[in-house]
Amino acid sequence: MFRRILPPQGPPRLLALAQLAGAVGDGAFIVCSALFFTRIVGLSPTQVGFGLTLGWGVGSVAGIPLGHLADRRGPRGTAILLALATAAAIGSFLLVRSPWAFTVAACLYGSCQSGLTAARQALLAGLVDRERRTEIRAYLQSTVNGGLAIGAALGGVALQLDTREAYLTIFTMDAASFLAAALVLRRLPVVAVPAAPAPGASPVVAAGPKLAVLRDRPYALVTFLNMIMMLYMPLLSLVLPLWIVGHTAAPNWTVSALLVVNTASVVLFQVRVARGVTGLRTASRFVRRSGVVMLAACAVFALSAAGASAWTAVAVLLAGAALQVIGEMTLSAGAWEIGFDLAPSDKQGQYQGFFGSGAAIARMLGPLLLTTLVMGHGTPGWLLLGGLFVAAGAAMGPAVRWAERTRATEAPGGEPVRTGPAGSDATPEAAGPEPLLASGC
Repeated sequence: MFRRILPPQGPPRLLALAQLAGAVGDGAFIVCSALFFTRIVGLSPTQVGFGLTLGWGVGSVAGIPLGHLADRRGPRGTAILLALATAAAIGSFLLVRSPWAFTVAACLYGSCQSGLTAARQALLAGLVDRERRTEIRAYLQSTVNGGLAIGAALGGVALQLDTREAYLTIFTMDAASFLAAALVLRRLPVVAVPAAPAPGASPVVAAGPKLAVLRDRPYALVTFLNMIMMLYMPLLSLVLPLWIVGHTAAPNWTVSALLVVNTASVVLFQVRVARGVTGLRTASRFVRRSGVVMLAACAVFALSAAGASAWTAVAVLLAGAALQVIGEMTLSAGAWEIGFDLAPSDKQGQYQGFFGSGAAIARMLGPLLLTTLVMGHGTPGWLLLGGLFVAAGAAMGPAVRWAERTRATEAPGGEPVRTGPAGSDATPEAAGPEPLLASGC
């Protein structure tokens, strides 16, 4: 089991352990936070929703300059600093007594989490050879899901006790988990900050504006398409629970069963799926396939409302969840390769911060969009959502080829060379090795 989750010894293993620590705390936080803020602190659901939405919105913007800080000052030190800041942000929630204080704490939390994700991605890029980044990122994703499952179980104990002390213990544990992550990150070697390429090396890679990613239109398009694909995130956590309760005959425990299927599948199979990605061409193909599989999952979820048999509804929902997690793992493998490979080697932090903003925006806007589509329109809404996945997946290939045409990779001697044919899976040896973290969950 652990061989499926943890990467080989060395820096990749330490990265995974750091993320495992943060994921355990996050899993407990996710399970308990809503009830803590409403039942213990006394905020209304609307106030909690507004604060979290604004917090992740601010975080999606803050991740870019914080990623740039990792590029300039070093990803290891920046990641450690942001892990400590995340622990402080979680601790600040314990002092919340009013809506405005909660909103400020949520903005601090969202900014630190987004910045930590960008710094860890840049750290991964600096410690792992280019051809192994997607594989190691898959290990990290498996580790994160395992940690989230452990944390959710601990949070479930607090929910069962339903006392102020139990919730405070969970929040304290979450803050401590990021302190532990910072200690693990300190054991990593220092990553040298890459020197910026000489002017004229490439229209994208050349020295230019501090936040060059904001002027990189092809990369912005790729990030936008990935954001659309990331709308799958609110499905299991929000839309399907509402759908199951309001539109199907399935029992309420089906929600937990779907989460187990999703988490266990990612833990067991994400690394295996990611091994099929060998370059930008296969990465684009994986994203395209993901869109088709997500459409099939949406169609199956829509079918779960037909009929009055509880067991039939459960079987249909489980089939839809299996398709959904296949699409999720396929998308992740392709998107990681695209996000890393199209980013200049000296700007991985800001580029990963920008690419990661798609997830934050999907988390922010997805609940409103998906509940409007699915809960408001039923089967047509499911099919329209699936159509969005198919369209975004199909557009990723042309967008990646456009991005390839605007940049070059560094040859062993340091001179820029053009990549192979657009979308090709040229090996790092053929294209020229690029001097390499990942997210902090």
